[in-house]
Amino acid sequence: MPSAPISLPPLANDTFLRACLRLPTDYAPVWLMRQAGRYLPEYNATRLRAGSFMGLATSPAFATEVTLQPLERYPLDAAILFSDILTVPDAMGLGLSFAAGEGPRFATPIRDEADVATLAAPDLDKLRYVFDAVRSIRQALDGRVPLIGFSGSPWTLACYMVEGAGSDDYRLVKTMLYRRPDLMHRILAINADAVAAYLNAQIEAGAQAVMIFDSWGGVLADAAFRRFSLAYTARVLQQLKKEHDGFRIPSIVFTKGGGGWLEAIADTGCDVVGIDWTVSLAQARARVGDRVAIQGNLDPMVLFAQPEQIRAEVAQALDSFGPPRQADGSTAGHVFNLGHGISQHTPPDSVSVLVEAVHEYSRRLRG
Repeated sequence: MPSAPISLPPLANDTFLRACLRLPTDYAPVWLMRQAGRYLPEYNATRLRAGSFMGLATSPAFATEVTLQPLERYPLDAAILFSDILTVPDAMGLGLSFAAGEGPRFATPIRDEADVATLAAPDLDKLRYVFDAVRSIRQALDGRVPLIGFSGSPWTLACYMVEGAGSDDYRLVKTMLYRRPDLMHRILAINADAVAAYLNAQIEAGAQAVMIFDSWGGVLADAAFRRFSLAYTARVLQQLKKEHDGFRIPSIVFTKGGGGWLEAIADTGCDVVGIDWTVSLAQARARVGDRVAIQGNLDPMVLFAQPEQIRAEVAQALDSFGPPRQADGSTAGHVFNLGHGISQHTPPDSVSVLVEAVHEYSRRLRG
């Protein structure tokens, strides 16, 4: 348990922040990656009004509306800014677009030495719509729950910047990594400093916690992960504000497929390590000890099961983590979440079952 007093902002529900900082909580807080999304009919209606995904993401008013939609349906313990992980490279001039039925695509990917030579951290004024959205959401939340800001990790951003889109084999970015590591390090250094500035600006605008999504760290070999992903995530964390306006700002790092590196991720300086469904909560807790809190890790496909099966899977996960208070009196923090983003095909009623089960069962365990 942290020895120094921790200042938390006045909130009707601060359970999420307390769990992130390994402070005692009455129950396990829960929020869901991609909780504002296409599985909600109200989100789809708002997106239709916005005209496109980018129209939605770049409008503070629309971003506020969709961020709050899941909180109107479910008693979630945190809101997360509605945005996209690729806002930073878009502001670098790479030309982000979303075609109907396809994922993100860049018009001018970074492929060679000349491209890298022209790359620079973006003018944060080009991302003002994000910071305006953070301010708007904080005002709309009115102290109900904390707001999480986020960014893609330097490595994940680089994958999209070099490939130009999503990839099955990461051939282009891995070719650059192995053939021209100097160019890859240059991209990653620029990305890391840009991400740190971007997250700090979100914090200044009102984000009460921040999360780094290292969505593609797990595609790397061990040595490459440590050199090209982990090192630059650590570089971001070293520059992040730990406090703002006298309040502690927790940081979360989630590496999809990162189960082999939990100890190393915990050593980066983050407050919370997110895990996917390939690692048990018991194993994760045993490996990182009380250095960090843990976030995760239900398989999103569980939400397609029957209600009683969802409840059983929730109970299994919470039993796996175990009681938060340890024999020495310290508290291990647990933020319940999915092991990756919620599927767009998820029945909305299943999320109600999940959230209620997490709250009810974790209260019983801690009662």
